Amino acid sequence: MKYALAMLLLAPGFTGNDPRFTPEGAVIRPTDYREWIFLTSGLGMSYGMRMPDTGHPDFDNVFVEPAAYKAFVATGKWPDKTMFILEVRSSLSHGSINKAGHFQSDILAIEAEVKDETRFKEKWAYVDFSHGGTLHDTAKPFDGDSACNVCHSKNAAVENTFVQFYPTLLEVAKVKHTLNAGYNANQ
Repeated sequence: MKYALAMLLLAPGFTGNDPRFTPEGAVIRPTDYREWIFLTSGLGMSYGMRMPDTGHPDFDNVFVEPAAYKAFVATGKWPDKTMFILEVRSSLSHGSINKAGHFQSDILAIEAEVKDETRFKEKWAYVDFSHGGTLHDTAKPFDGDSACNVCHSKNAAVENTFVQFYPTLLEVAKVKHTLNAGYNANQ
């Protein structure tokens, strides 16, 4: 019985909490994403867009739904219906007893990456729940030729995901031989 349940949980397409959509096709922002698996945090990262140097770089926190994480660890691939959340927070240097370094502060943006092989022609879609400077409960996915789709399809280590920035999962992808053929760690 345990074995059968484990196989069901790792079955392609089963993630436990599939992404939800409005009837119009907008993605519904999950409210429990901070209970998901925390993959990594980046500080001041930029993928080619010039960012102003304010001395307070943004933090990027990446979360993935737990069952999708378990499936990736088992197979090195993301199951259909995988959803990532990117939470962007401002940083502060001085506060309370802190005298050096940076710590996270206010939410600046919440974005998502969703894999849905039947809904999206490119299989992956990208969503910004904070467009216009306001946090929204729903957001329409970007068009398939958006800058996000193009950059992820060109530069991602595994499928359309930046596993190269998730150290523990990059090792899984290497062991499972699921790195994209065109992925170059030294770009």
